[in-house]
Amino acid sequence: MSEANIQMQDTTQIPWPGQTGTAVLVLSTGTVIEGHGIGATGHAAGEVCFNTAMTGYQEILTDPSYAGQIITFTFPHIGNVGANPDDIETSNLAASSGVRGCILRASVTDPSNYRAIQHLDDWLKARGIIGICGVDTRALTAWIRENGMPNAVIAHEDTGKFDLDVLKKEAAGWPGIEGADLAKDVTCGQSYDWDETLWKLGDGFGRQESPECHVVAIDYGLKRNILRCLASAGCKVTVVPASTSAEDVLARKPDGIFLSNGPGDPAATGEYAVPEIKKLVDSGLPVFGICLGHQILALALGAKTTKMHQGHHGANHPVKDHTTSKVEITSMNHGFTVDRDSLPEGLEETHVSLFDGSNCGLRLKGKPVFSVQYHPEASPGPQDSHYLFERFMDFVREAKG
Repeated sequence: MSEANIQMQDTTQIPWPGQTGTAVLVLSTGTVIEGHGIGATGHAAGEVCFNTAMTGYQEILTDPSYAGQIITFTFPHIGNVGANPDDIETSNLAASSGVRGCILRASVTDPSNYRAIQHLDDWLKARGIIGICGVDTRALTAWIRENGMPNAVIAHEDTGKFDLDVLKKEAAGWPGIEGADLAKDVTCGQSYDWDETLWKLGDGFGRQESPECHVVAIDYGLKRNILRCLASAGCKVTVVPASTSAEDVLARKPDGIFLSNGPGDPAATGEYAVPEIKKLVDSGLPVFGICLGHQILALALGAKTTKMHQGHHGANHPVKDHTTSKVEITSMNHGFTVDRDSLPEGLEETHVSLFDGSNCGLRLKGKPVFSVQYHPEASPGPQDSHYLFERFMDFVREAKG
């Protein structure tokens, strides 16, 4: 066993050679990992996960689905293309994305990209995100794979002075994500319309000026590129808060309903969302769900969800679509999954993870209702799954006659 792995199992302070010790990550087990602080100062509690994507760190750090989590990047070089306003994913710009912190292997270098507006360190400070670099992220990732996602506190103080006993108590006492409704913290405060389309080289973002249908998107932690994909597919999009009633949604006379991604425990969010989703399904309108929207839709249709050991976080997850027999390389970000053994009659599994066999897609037989666990908007990630937006549009066109 390597020295790093031995250190990860120790419950005393872990020295990392060559670091100035201005940041620490304190696990709920009592383990203390020392590193160099970047971004905002202060401390924050969260669940530590790891993300295997090689690109898209800014999109990841602004994805509302990461609310309540501290992200370990397995790719060592983060920050090398800087930051810019176009790559922010949270659609609720009035609120923080919800991520509690980030853990990096290498120090952040100066940006080298024509789109860079800001150094990542300055960008993290501006958004109030605490970071720690100089950490053996391979050892931490291996530990999470073996032991599951731990609760922890990440702290950054320029003096390097920390009250470790207090931080250990905070990490051990943090209640965790299971049972937490975090969608309420990241959803929009009021409804709004969206018409911005996908980015193109040389043109930037476009506008949907001739929509063929109207879709209401329920925001449980919506990503902006999902909205762009819907607009590019031909939709006029109206975004509404997570707590919006089915009656209010239907009063807007939509041609289809979209259930967005988001953070937290789907069972907790489902306490108020599930009854409304049942009404929307009963309306006969096409319904399309992604990520948390997929999980809450499954709950509304009679299935169950469970907490995962290490979750799926990355831009390289293979998924098989049983309806086409094709394999897609997908972007994922979820710590809960739909229990396939709980699927009631009439609810069919359409997609499956080729990593661990977990459920990645559903459809309701006889109705234009379907969902996927992953992120087909492909930001970050390839564009293998863009067909799902056209599949949704086919249902909408058929329903409109």
